[in-house]
Amino acid sequence: MLPGQFVVLLISSCKNESKQEHIIVNYPVTAKVDTVDTYFGTEVKDPYRWLEDDRSIETEAWVKDQNKTTFGYLEKIPFRNDLKNRLEKLWNYEKLGSPRKRGNYTYFYKNDGLQNQYVVYRKKDEKEPEVFLDPNTFSEDGTTSLSGLNFTKDGSLAAYLISEGGSDWRKAIVLNVVTKEIIEDTLVDLKFSGVSWKGNEGFYYSSYDKPKGSELSAKTDQHKVYYHKLGTPQKTDALIYGGTPLEKHRYIGASVTEDNNYLVISASISTSGNKLFIRDLKDPNGLLIPVVEDTESDNYVIDNVGSKLYIVTNRNAPNQKIVTVDAKNPQQENWIDFIPETENVLSPNTGGGYIFTEYMVDAISNVFQYDYDGKLVREVQLPGLGSASGFGGEKEDKEFYFSFTNYNTPGSTYKYNVENGSCELYWKPEIDFKPEDYESKQVFYPSKDGTKIPMIITYKKGLKLNGKNPTILYGYGGFNVSLTPSFSITNAVWMEQGGVYAVSNLRGGGEYGKKWHDAGIKTQKQNVFDDFIAAAEYLIANKYTSKEYLAIRGGSNGGLLVGATMTQRPDLMQVALPAVGVMDMLRYHTFTSGAGWAYDYGTAEDDSKMFEYLKGYSPVHNVKMGTAYPATLITTGDHDDRVVPAHSFKFAAELQKKQKGDNPTLIRIETNAGHGAGTPVSKTIEQYADIYGFTLFNMGYTELPNKSVLKDFKK
Repeated sequence: MLPGQFVVLLISSCKNESKQEHIIVNYPVTAKVDTVDTYFGTEVKDPYRWLEDDRSIETEAWVKDQNKTTFGYLEKIPFRNDLKNRLEKLWNYEKLGSPRKRGNYTYFYKNDGLQNQYVVYRKKDEKEPEVFLDPNTFSEDGTTSLSGLNFTKDGSLAAYLISEGGSDWRKAIVLNVVTKEIIEDTLVDLKFSGVSWKGNEGFYYSSYDKPKGSELSAKTDQHKVYYHKLGTPQKTDALIYGGTPLEKHRYIGASVTEDNNYLVISASISTSGNKLFIRDLKDPNGLLIPVVEDTESDNYVIDNVGSKLYIVTNRNAPNQKIVTVDAKNPQQENWIDFIPETENVLSPNTGGGYIFTEYMVDAISNVFQYDYDGKLVREVQLPGLGSASGFGGEKEDKEFYFSFTNYNTPGSTYKYNVENGSCELYWKPEIDFKPEDYESKQVFYPSKDGTKIPMIITYKKGLKLNGKNPTILYGYGGFNVSLTPSFSITNAVWMEQGGVYAVSNLRGGGEYGKKWHDAGIKTQKQNVFDDFIAAAEYLIANKYTSKEYLAIRGGSNGGLLVGATMTQRPDLMQVALPAVGVMDMLRYHTFTSGAGWAYDYGTAEDDSKMFEYLKGYSPVHNVKMGTAYPATLITTGDHDDRVVPAHSFKFAAELQKKQKGDNPTLIRIETNAGHGAGTPVSKTIEQYADIYGFTLFNMGYTELPNKSVLKDFKK
């Protein structure tokens, strides 16, 4: 077989029959350039550097050629349309977000079924709900999405954020809530920002100086907080923090306390640890007062009662605790423990005049209610084992709503009475899926160094442990992110086909606090890959699956996880599905906000040891000529300005050049799309039909394992 070709094996009717049709498909030629970087005396070639220029004619042509090849392959999968049809049918049910009261209205998000974007409705008293904002009308192709909605305390004004083409850059639009009329010029170039109102006068937001030229190849490393006064042009907005050498931070956020008395500023140089400042807004000459002056811990103000601040921190408390302090002297030496650290990770919220503490116990939610004196009121009785979210509202609320879900239970909404603790089902989806037919099992398996790693495995009841079950192993393992149980329509479709869905809670995540996170960063990053490899080995050893039926999947930092795992252990899985991954670990910090990830990764410029470590696992730099890699479908968006698509482009080029054997190595590039948030439902359905079709086809299937779910489908 010639370099740059692969063979598609079409089996005549069903798995394991011998009659095959060989179809040769040519990869597009990817040109090489003589680009060499030198790190601490070591030369590193970067032959596909030209793909970093996302605006060049050459890159655009390469994207078109790759998509032509990829979709040409996907179109030959005989059950691709069946998967798309089933995804559409299962997706087509009403979805409702938890209601929240703002002013005279109660607002909630709703999707009728297959709408590309959720619609914001509102209801007043007992009147019928009305549409407040419909993001489906923002653009013809559905790629402009609603990415934030913030109301004034009295609910009379709202500012909403929009994202175009999946970009992290935002625009802000201000409405009169009663008339729904736009009352301000559109603010532009907000990024990694919310909107926090100061009374009805104006609001705070965050932004960078937008780069000229390609937004994907420029670093954004100096965040700033501005104050916008209503009725004034954006160019006159007051700079509140940032923009000086002493205030140079990559992420700065601003929020105003519920009583409008304090401005809170959080400033970070990376994705972990932040400085904390407050300003008394009652004092017109008030200055920013430092609360925490270093970035050695994560800290935020959750609420205040008068001048008494309630601060959540992991300073000297890896699993987080709540402390109190007087705003006049808020420095750390004056902190008083309010809710001490426990052996489980704390995530608190406030509402109805109470504090609700959610603790993760092996990634499962446990919720407790406290009063503002620190007295335990009750443990909240949840509907089952899974993930609860919400538990927040205004101080005067007597009831609020929370959602509950797990891997086989669609998210339902519950109404909670803050005074007596009663909980009642408010809304449950009607979906063409039977949760009672499926089960989840949590196991703890040993990693390479003996550390016990939790994993939740979900499948249809009656599963035979014969090593022949198509299985997707999913992971993330970074940035203090916790993977907790949640229902997914796409996972439901996978499990309907007899698929096993396994999620491993790897080190680098936040499931067991800061120590767990720090055990998977910088020169400990290999722990994360070892944890994932051990998860695959556990699934195989216990006959859930085998190498021939195993796929690994992850996105963003999880895409790096898949890329590193498949290059280290290409023998372990049949299919690899890296999505929007960080694949070039020597240059990740040179793009957009990448430098802010250095707490987790370190950089190749730190020192020779860090350079060698990163080079040792960087997926782009560890694809070896003549190695048989698993069938690989890389997915990315051509406008991803968080993890720039050049990561995926270069990884695909390396695989296509060096792959040995018949397994395809393809890249599916969604055009006019970003990192994933706000992707239209129609695009998501198409993408997952391709991902699952590719996966099952490369496990040897030429028809769906369970076609019975298709019988009721109507076009």
